[in-house]
Amino acid sequence: MKKTDVFRKRCLSFMTVMAVLLVLSSGLAFAASGGGHDAPTKKWEVTDSARVLNFAVLAVAMVWLFRKFGVPALNSRIQGIKDDLDELEARKNAANEDLAQYRKQLKLLDNEAEKIIAEYTRQGEDAKERILKETSSAADKLKEQATRNVEYEFARAKQQLQKDVVEKALIKAEQIIKARISENDQDRLVDEYLEKVVAA
Repeated sequence: MKKTDVFRKRCLSFMTVMAVLLVLSSGLAFAASGGGHDAPTKKWEVTDSARVLNFAVLAVAMVWLFRKFGVPALNSRIQGIKDDLDELEARKNAANEDLAQYRKQLKLLDNEAEKIIAEYTRQGEDAKERILKETSSAADKLKEQATRNVEYEFARAKQQLQKDVVEKALIKAEQIIKARISENDQDRLVDEYLEKVVAA
């Protein structure tokens, strides 16, 4: 049973007893007064001292009942409220401790997230530098290969050009020589060549 229910029952009991005492004291006062206006006044005369005595008995009974039932009920209710407040304070303290713990964990998570982001950023920068170096190295190799190819093709073209020039020059020289040399000159040149070969 809850503390509030106990308090309500005690208060209800106290109020019921007070009501019964009030009715009884009213009945006694009525009986003491002679039962009404038509009653004979000689038989029961109510004096001020009887009324005071009646009030005193009622007041003592009410004080006794209040001490017997009301004070423990109030004390119990006060103690229940204190217990509830203590429990609420303990819950509040526990909630504050949990909140502080959660804030600490969130701060640790924030720090961890910053570390992870910094690590990924560093890895990204390293990968970028590595890719740039590899690209630069590959570009240098391609450039060097292209230069070698150009030089080779140029040398080959130069040789071919020289060959073509020499062939054309020989053909042209042969044509010029044929046009200028007579048969006597040819015989003389052949004789000179044979003499050189024999002398050698």
